Amino acid sequence: MQNAINLFRILDERKPKVAILSAVENIDPNIPSTIEAAALCKMADRGQIIGGILDGPLAFDNAISPEAVMIKKIHSQVAGDADILVVPNLEAGNMLAKQLEYLGGATACGIVMGSRVPIALTSRADGSNNRIASAILVKLVAHHYRSQKP
Repeated sequence: MQNAINLFRILDERKPKVAILSAVENIDPNIPSTIEAAALCKMADRGQIIGGILDGPLAFDNAISPEAVMIKKIHSQVAGDADILVVPNLEAGNMLAKQLEYLGGATACGIVMGSRVPIALTSRADGSNNRIASAILVKLVAHHYRSQKP
């Protein structure tokens, strides 16, 4: 999550609004991802995660839809206007990314952050647009790091 926030801040100077996703927007001891989301928010309160505005748990609709937020009467700086979506596990992230790409028409690009140099991360199924987008993203991050040391 910290790497995602850092990447966002390289591309946009605003503090990103980070939605920590789960199946529901309330903490439920029977749903581990809701407890993990609450713990991540507490870590941000204590300065262990910096540079973003975090909220969670939030269901996907609450993270991106102002209408869902109004209907459910959720009070949050993040809900309905998230810049970053944090998923509970690899499987959920892979499904979300593929749905955005194949159903939503998104162009995916990938980067490994936190290493000495940024590394493009592509899928075997990626077309040229995705590969070019990944290369451009790596170039932007590398340029940023040359002018401002991480």
